[in-house]
Amino acid sequence: MRGDRYPYIAWIVIVLAILAAGCSERPVERVPVKVVAAGSLLYPLAEAEAKYEQLHPDIDIQVEGHGSIQAIRQVTDLGRRFDLVVVADESLIPDLMYRPIGGSNGNYTDWYTPFGRNEMVIAYTEKSRYHDEITPENWYGVLSRPDVRVGFSNPMLDAAGYRAMLVAMLAGEHYQDLTIFPRVIGDHFDPPLTIENNGGIRTVRLPQVLKPTGSKVAVRDGSIFLLSLLEAGGIDYAFEYRSVAEAQGFPYVPLPDTINLKTDDQSDFYKKARVILGFPRFSQIGSERVGIPILYAVTIPSTAVRVEEAREFTEFFFRMSQEGGRGWPEPLDGTPVFPWSTKAVAAGE
Repeated sequence: MRGDRYPYIAWIVIVLAILAAGCSERPVERVPVKVVAAGSLLYPLAEAEAKYEQLHPDIDIQVEGHGSIQAIRQVTDLGRRFDLVVVADESLIPDLMYRPIGGSNGNYTDWYTPFGRNEMVIAYTEKSRYHDEITPENWYGVLSRPDVRVGFSNPMLDAAGYRAMLVAMLAGEHYQDLTIFPRVIGDHFDPPLTIENNGGIRTVRLPQVLKPTGSKVAVRDGSIFLLSLLEAGGIDYAFEYRSVAEAQGFPYVPLPDTINLKTDDQSDFYKKARVILGFPRFSQIGSERVGIPILYAVTIPSTAVRVEEAREFTEFFFRMSQEGGRGWPEPLDGTPVFPWSTKAVAAGE
């Protein structure tokens, strides 16, 4: 009996040794690269993240979405250390980030690189009231009907929000009907949002807090959050980016180039409209949002922790953006310029 136990004990020792060896081999710790981005970029960033992490299993791309203004404020106001900032309005980076870091001589950043265009559209569903009547010619008439509910994002937090207002203001110029903005948006807030005319420049000054009256207009923190409300039937139409509507499969009404904020050819016309943000802090750092063509841009804050990793992911993301595709902003022509030497490799390598 005693002799029979030795093989059993030896087997136990071997098994324990194998288990001990396995426990000693811990998985490689992944390097986090933290990205704060405009909500309209969550779809393309998710694609880029998945492909990049396949090629670089030691990297963990962590993406957090906000409205573009709120995304930047995560860094400048809340002091959070993100490695990459990607926004839907290139002008926000110099306006909000070209300023000194508290207790330092350096700015939050001193550069940005644009990478894509977009355009504003009117998204809807098959459940939307009058969806079988709306066209690029009559959309503002449909949206102004009393029983039609309209949504856009908060202009204090998100670029798509003040762009919705710019579109409605420019529509008044394009269609020669200055009642469009008040009928669709302005008259449905307390106090009402009114247009000032100064030398042909139309201006809307926003209060610190937007207070919709009734259910005609709904405001959400980011353009991406409007879509769940639209899908649920809480609103009939949403001012949205074309890429977001396409990514989520929503039908949409395209708008004329004179008002959709898409093309450089209409830059002078776009400048006829502007929105003054009511948040007090913006008075010192760029409260005026003028109508300009939509351009997405990226920067790496001076407070970034993983600078090299952020640069490499930025280059990869730009290469993917140049390929375009459903849900992506329209790519820009030419080669992007970064404040560092880039690696000339193709996306996916």
